Amino acid sequence: MRRSLLALLLALLAALAGLPAAHAAPNPAWSARGEDYPGAVAETDVPVPMSDGTVLRADVKRPAGADGEPVDGRFPVLVTITAYNKTIISGPGAAAIGDPDYFVKRGYVHVSVDARGTGSSGGDWQAFSARENTDAGEIVNWAASQERPWSGGSVGMLGASYMGISQLLAAGNQPPGLKAIFPQVPAMDTYRDVVASGGALDVGFIPLWLGLVTATGLVPPAYGPSEPDNALQMYLDRVQGATSFTAPTLLEATLGLNAAFDGPFYAERSPAGVLDRIDVPTFLIGGEYDLFQRGTPMVFDHLRQRGVPVKMVLGPWDHLEGSRGDISEAGHGTLQELQLRWFDHHVRGDADPSLDADIAPLTYYEIGSGQWHEADQWIDEQRARSFQLSGTSLPGVPGRLVDADPEPGQTTVAPVPVSGLCTRSTNQWTAGLPNAVGIAQLCHDNRWNDVSGAVFETEPVDEAVRLRGPINARLRASTPTGNGMLSVSVSSVAPDGAVDRLTGGWQVLSHRALDESRSRYLDGELIQPFHPFTKEAQSPLEPGAVEPVDVEVFPTGAVIPPGHKLRVSVQAFDVPHLLPTVRDLPAALSPVTLHTSPEHPSEITLPVIPASAG
Repeated sequence: MRRSLLALLLALLAALAGLPAAHAAPNPAWSARGEDYPGAVAETDVPVPMSDGTVLRADVKRPAGADGEPVDGRFPVLVTITAYNKTIISGPGAAAIGDPDYFVKRGYVHVSVDARGTGSSGGDWQAFSARENTDAGEIVNWAASQERPWSGGSVGMLGASYMGISQLLAAGNQPPGLKAIFPQVPAMDTYRDVVASGGALDVGFIPLWLGLVTATGLVPPAYGPSEPDNALQMYLDRVQGATSFTAPTLLEATLGLNAAFDGPFYAERSPAGVLDRIDVPTFLIGGEYDLFQRGTPMVFDHLRQRGVPVKMVLGPWDHLEGSRGDISEAGHGTLQELQLRWFDHHVRGDADPSLDADIAPLTYYEIGSGQWHEADQWIDEQRARSFQLSGTSLPGVPGRLVDADPEPGQTTVAPVPVSGLCTRSTNQWTAGLPNAVGIAQLCHDNRWNDVSGAVFETEPVDEAVRLRGPINARLRASTPTGNGMLSVSVSSVAPDGAVDRLTGGWQVLSHRALDESRSRYLDGELIQPFHPFTKEAQSPLEPGAVEPVDVEVFPTGAVIPPGHKLRVSVQAFDVPHLLPTVRDLPAALSPVTLHTSPEHPSEITLPVIPASAG
């Protein structure tokens, strides 16, 4: 079993390495420097003691001479904290996510550390617990300490996904040696971003992720002969972690118990809680089809508003693509060239007076035009524009999206348990695995999935409708059971009828309670609702009553080109992404009726970039 899991992991990494690379010239104002040293040499499973006595393990790579021996001297340090086993990340995974030797040969030390209870490190894995977050700061302090003969005391951090989240949590500890971070595809709010979007359970990614951590934890460590008991202890720790954290958390969430609701458990595990304490320069990579499509721009937005030196490149990438970092087409060079520039300036201390002139705070890809744009803020020049749902959607005959005066209508959305199966959502919420093996393109046209729900669309637009940011769908709904789910897709319909799903959002009806103080408004219009998702805030609809339900549609940067139509489609499922809890399942199997009329207006509000903004 262990061999088969490892084989699957290696196959995944091989698929990652085979993703097509983007081709574009780097920024002509800057070019990456060459190597300073001919080689790199590693010391494996170096003990890193934590303040509670637990020993974590690190692989330390240092610059090496032609003789293969480490070069004497102190160097800036780059740290990666992973839950996916540093042996794999630095070995077969290096081709997929970037070889640390690139930096080591240019005068950095790279330290890769297994998070507590994963890989070769001791302790129990409790993903992003308060203790693990404390570990992150202590790891940086360890790497910066002058007790390390190779450390110059200046530290940067890099890595994707879990490794990106760990950077934010480490920076929240404000370790004095940390000078800059470079998180790829990190979360902000683990509950809303990925665990339970809209209050339904993510059954596409979360079990896959937990299985990946468990499988990589079974790779044998490289302890020396003087530590024969450590390998056995490591395996015992993995069993303890699976029985004390992984299995109970999954069971609680599935049954609709505490882990199914937002609260202190998820707040402890979310970077949102530490963003006010981050003050180091931060460079973010995000994906418009990523698992953390919602969270990464929110991290950028929050740090930017606080005045922290922050930049973000947001591209048309899923999670694996964003982790691998094929960002050349954005115009700033390859991922490692961009990281080198960031770290040379902020960690090594090399002057780079053109850095801010060359790279805008925000560089983003516009879906629908294929163009890259720059901006100073995530939300700045946009204006709120609302379209009202009008009339009744029938099979093959969509309802309309209008600026005003909607026609009365009612559309019943049946619970079709295969809705979402052949859409971009499937690729997105399985972290990009279908794309990695070459089958995702079979489901890029959303028209067939839209048959399973209600569809409303505009007439072909005369002028391009450009949007950037989060979207709100306020739908008037009723249901005979008082519960159910709305799965909303926003798409662009080409003249030939092809439907390009731009983004989506989800909302369990019983979780519709709105916290206005934490919601986002533009021109007085709601564009990003904040729902508490707590057990206490649950409020099922009165059966048959028509109530407003705000659906947070995840942010995007896109354009509806002239001649295309803006489409909103609504289903009652999004498989394999989301499923109701066992407790909610009976009510979720009932139909939901959408109401469209001046008395019961349903509408979608977009953050639109005015034509005058360019």
